[in-house]
Amino acid sequence: MHPRALLDACAELVGLALKFDHPADQVVSRYFREHRALGPRERATLAETVYTVLRRKLLFDHFAPSGSGPKERRMAILGFHGPRDFLKSALSDVEKRWLDQCDAVRPDDLLDRHRHNLPEWLVAPLKAQLGDEFPALAESLQQPAPLDLRVNALTDKRADVQKELGLAGIRAEPAPFSPWGLRIDGKPALAKLDAFARGAVEVQDEGSQLLALLLDAKRGEMVVDFCAGAGGKTLAIGATMRSTGRLYAFDTSAHRLDALKPRLARSKLSNVHPAAIAHERDERIKRLAGKIDRVLVDAPCSGLGTLRRNPDLKWRQTPAAIEELKAKQTAILQGAARLVKSGGRLVYATCSVLPEENEAIAEAFGAAHPDFEVRDVVPLLEGLKVADARRLGAGGGEGTRYLRLWPHRHATDGFFAAVWQRK
Repeated sequence: MHPRALLDACAELVGLALKFDHPADQVVSRYFREHRALGPRERATLAETVYTVLRRKLLFDHFAPSGSGPKERRMAILGFHGPRDFLKSALSDVEKRWLDQCDAVRPDDLLDRHRHNLPEWLVAPLKAQLGDEFPALAESLQQPAPLDLRVNALTDKRADVQKELGLAGIRAEPAPFSPWGLRIDGKPALAKLDAFARGAVEVQDEGSQLLALLLDAKRGEMVVDFCAGAGGKTLAIGATMRSTGRLYAFDTSAHRLDALKPRLARSKLSNVHPAAIAHERDERIKRLAGKIDRVLVDAPCSGLGTLRRNPDLKWRQTPAAIEELKAKQTAILQGAARLVKSGGRLVYATCSVLPEENEAIAEAFGAAHPDFEVRDVVPLLEGLKVADARRLGAGGGEGTRYLRLWPHRHATDGFFAAVWQRK
């Protein structure tokens, strides 16, 4: 594709994404569906350009007024993902001079907001938690996330799959914490691999793998994944149960559960029962009350721990929406807790970095439910052979009470988890 045509396409797609009418990943996939002639390299340039613009929007908003031409074109030039000389071959002399001026600005000469590229309402709670580490987090959130795979423990061994990927020309390293994880360099076409087709691996962030691990579901148990979504954690839990017992995958969206079906078929699991529910007080829930060994509540949340993958969330999310989410999280956790039998385990998790969706919800639940005893996550993870588990804790006297994962510390998405045992 000619450089000018590719830049025009980038500008068009950037313009669509910056309307914020729909999540960026949906905007990008729809654009690709409508432009089927685009090759894989062009698609990569388009997608990465859009995501770079979303990640560094405040900085580019600051540079854009000094340029010329339509704003979406200026933003696309600033965020263009590809060689500089290729880009410059599509620019006018005026645009080239402007881009050189932008490139020459030193980060130290910028305002804080143009360095961290986060909305002000989000900066305060992050600085309060992290102090001097805040710049490191802000920088990590502006980088693309690595690609993590989970090896299907039911059917395969990690070392074997690592070797198999190596033979296919894909470098994979064991993930630092998850015993099932492999981290991959770049973004290879996984769907074409035999390991993927036969269900030996699934794409899943290492943090998400650790949540499934924390549930520690055993053979023959009754287990519920309460907000299963497309079922990434469900599949990981099913493998730890060695495809025995019963694993219910509940979600209020039948559409999301539909995405689980092909993955479930590949996984070789026969113990998973997906079911759409109306709400956390659904009749199905009432029938199972007090009968379940382990319940995972991966609650609907702001998703602000996933900004490396979904940078548009920081511009689409609002404090008002988070207030609504807190009420939903509290209700869902209470509804799910009814399922747990005495001696059973309850795990509450989010992919948020905000204490109000995390520690605050967990503390309030603990205060209102004296029959649930909080379990420190670090000893649990150590018992599950997680390497360096002490680095994963937060809160509590020794920092061992809750799981707290951060992109800049752990190279995972931002995650929180609390674990209780019913007395």
